[in-house]
Amino acid sequence: MESLSEASREALYLLITGDPDLWTIIGISFSVSLRAILAAAPFALLFAFVLAYFSFPGRRLLVSLFNTALSIPAVVVGLTLYMLLSRAGPLGDLRLLFTQEAMIIGQMVLCFPILVAMGHSALQATDRRAWETALTLGAPTWRAMLTVIHETRFGLTAALLAGFGRIVAEVGSSMMLGGNILNHTRNIPTAIALETSRGSFAQGIALGLVLLLLALALNLGLARVQGRGEVIP
Repeated sequence: MESLSEASREALYLLITGDPDLWTIIGISFSVSLRAILAAAPFALLFAFVLAYFSFPGRRLLVSLFNTALSIPAVVVGLTLYMLLSRAGPLGDLRLLFTQEAMIIGQMVLCFPILVAMGHSALQATDRRAWETALTLGAPTWRAMLTVIHETRFGLTAALLAGFGRIVAEVGSSMMLGGNILNHTRNIPTAIALETSRGSFAQGIALGLVLLLLALALNLGLARVQGRGEVIP
């Protein structure tokens, strides 16, 4: 217990004093995950809109596949992309393995099904008359889509928060694709795994506290968004 209390005190000290190694890891983690969610969101939400508002053969199958993809382990995504990006793989010439770009690709793959599935559910729950009215009034398709997205902004924001929460804490894909390189690809989850394996708990506890605070912030934000989206009779 004494060693745990000492490690906890040291962890707080590292956070408060702005330890450069610690905050570099935090900065890399947030930078990679934010870029991944911003890159994936437009395509995912567009795909969700198509699934919700257009009928075509195989639509229900696609919805089922995306719902199933929600449970794909991060390490499976990492292994698949590792084989593709390795030197012997078909994309090896791109030399992306063990870079932040590879980590971003992995996190995009992980958050894409979440954004599509949750975005689809939110869009389906919206009154279709907003879409039909906009088209009837002569609005172009893209303008009608923006109208529907505005009506569904609370549900779509919830999807974005859930997707970001999923990827910022994943370790399997980032470890395999980034290589856990100090000051380059070492993010919060991979650093926690490394420090714990070394028996050095102070930095791991500090980074764990950052993830806990982030989880709290995301949940408070999600509750606020859901509260704003409720219809009060």
